[in-house]
Amino acid sequence: MGIVEDLLKWTREVFMPIGDAGLFILAFLESSVFPVPPDVLLIALALANPALALYYATIATIGSVLGGVAGYYIGLKGGRRVARRIFSEHMLERADDYFKEYGVWAVLIAAFSPIPYKVFTIASGIFRLNLRGFIVASMIGRGARFYAEAVLIMLWGEQILSFIDENLELVSIVVALAIIAYIVLRRRRLAKVGGSSDSKSK
Repeated sequence: MGIVEDLLKWTREVFMPIGDAGLFILAFLESSVFPVPPDVLLIALALANPALALYYATIATIGSVLGGVAGYYIGLKGGRRVARRIFSEHMLERADDYFKEYGVWAVLIAAFSPIPYKVFTIASGIFRLNLRGFIVASMIGRGARFYAEAVLIMLWGEQILSFIDENLELVSIVVALAIIAYIVLRRRRLAKVGGSSDSKSK
């Protein structure tokens, strides 16, 4: 058994017995420091009790967003000096590029996609992203991810488990690309509107 499998097993053994409280704690920690995503526990709890799947998704979303705010303040107060102890300089530079290109949308992309969310929560504080925008983007991204998993489990139960295991990352990437495409198209549309306004004023 490898390190990743050991960590997943340890996570289930520690957090699963305390149910929704364990899910909240895991979601909170994963948004800033812990490497195991809350999806692992959310899916297990939802499979055990599908009727509460949406409730578990809500717990995961709240915990993740609040943990994201904690990560934001870690970045805000600690700066790159603290961030370098957690992430590589390459990861921070990548986050910087995303923020320059997409602004607050970068948080939404990271919140839903396989990109480590905690990198962007801490980087958001370092780059002093608007906190309200950060929270809204986190709620949309994290909520979309967790509620999608919960609904799939409610509809198909264990039958959907293999699909989630095999395709969650792919689906997340597709959604992230769709968000990026929307941002690009929206910017082009606004640029055209701005250009037309300038032409008329002349």
